[in-house]
Amino acid sequence: MLVAFSTDAYADITMFGDVAINLLKMMGHSGTVPSAVMAEDVPAALNRLSAAINAAHDAERINNPDTDEPGVSMANRAIPLFNLLQAAAKAKANVMWK
Repeated sequence: MLVAFSTDAYADITMFGDVAINLLKMMGHSGTVPSAVMAEDVPAALNRLSAAINAAHDAERINNPDTDEPGVSMANRAIPLFNLLQAAAKAKANVMWK
């Protein structure tokens, strides 16, 4: 499954479903697809996502300090969605996904 995020303030992005649902839950959303965040709720969702990503990154580093295998961290996977949310917050635009 793929999840496509869109807002009038930024280019659409598409993510694998499991990653997208995990990020939605970090934003404080239920993870329901399709759904949306209204413009007035975007800054709070962005703050929750940022805090959750920071906590996950710290936990990952603590739990796997000697990992030689490169992987794509949740922090890196969140960058496109984080940028979309920042643009939406600045433009006071809704964010939708399907």
